[in-house]
Amino acid sequence: MRKLIVSAFVSLDGIMQAPGGPEEDTTGGFTLGGWMFDYADDSMEISAAGFDGKDRDLVLGRRTYQIFEAYWPYQPDDHPIANTFNAAKKFVVSRTLTRLHWNNSTLLHGDVVAAISALKAKSGRNLQVIGSSKLVQTLQAASMIDEYNVWTFPVVLGCGKRLFSQNTKPTALQLVHSQVSTTGVMMSNYRTAGEVHPGSFPKTEPSEKELVRRKKMTHEEW
Repeated sequence: MRKLIVSAFVSLDGIMQAPGGPEEDTTGGFTLGGWMFDYADDSMEISAAGFDGKDRDLVLGRRTYQIFEAYWPYQPDDHPIANTFNAAKKFVVSRTLTRLHWNNSTLLHGDVVAAISALKAKSGRNLQVIGSSKLVQTLQAASMIDEYNVWTFPVVLGCGKRLFSQNTKPTALQLVHSQVSTTGVMMSNYRTAGEVHPGSFPKTEPSEKELVRRKKMTHEEW
């Protein structure tokens, strides 16, 4: 079975909407598109984190697909990322699209979880989700995601589409690798690690000295 990997750029407060430009996604009146622009750094290896889809099959939500489709096919032939995206197989989840114009693209209708489960069961390259917040949250609820590549940028946005919603199923993660760019971006790779196991620290009784101190405290001090 091949892995399903999610790669996302997020703000410190978990927003992943429109990192690349002002007009990328203005849904909900979002006005801070392009928020990752000031943090570019040569140490950011996008290929290793799957952000260029190299050696993987892409799984995209409708909006992310349309953003990519409107840009990458029209870049110069010698653009390495464009070559990778254009050549990759693309599986697109949408309830409204009826035709796809980007080469190597296949439309997934119906039960999204069942369709992607079938893709995972087939042999081939690992499956890579980029952006596609609504799709990611659907896959989270179904416990289908195997790995996360999360790049956390030192910026707080306040509102917008999030990587994890309030309805996200609790899941433990194991940190596999992390690196910090010179601009303060935390680049982390996580592997899902099953259920969350809550616990508590052992309770300790206060010392005799502490009990005496408490007895001497006035009401205002408490």
